[in-house]
Amino acid sequence: MPVALYTLYRLLLFAAFLGLLWVAGMRSWLAVIAAALLAWMAGYVLLRTPRDAAVAWIAAREQQRARSGAKARSRAEQDADVEDAAVDAAGGTPADDDPAGGPRPA
Repeated sequence: MPVALYTLYRLLLFAAFLGLLWVAGMRSWLAVIAAALLAWMAGYVLLRTPRDAAVAWIAAREQQRARSGAKARSRAEQDADVEDAAVDAAGGTPADDDPAGGPRPA
């Protein structure tokens, strides 16, 4: 949740600067770029506490994933294991298939 809150604060800063520039008369695409730069600079200074909270939350979540081992295996590796089990259950081997990927004609 701290990441969402930090993102919300950043968006609010951007909207505030864009509104200020719009009211000041800067009504072109440069206002968007200037607002983004101003919000970035202000966010770096003003949002230190929410940024640190977001970083701590992400780090804690990463450590939890590392401990549980959920990140150790990729989705592709899990899919490959399921496919290997299906081939073993069918009594065949991957060598029974032709190189094109289809079954061998009988």
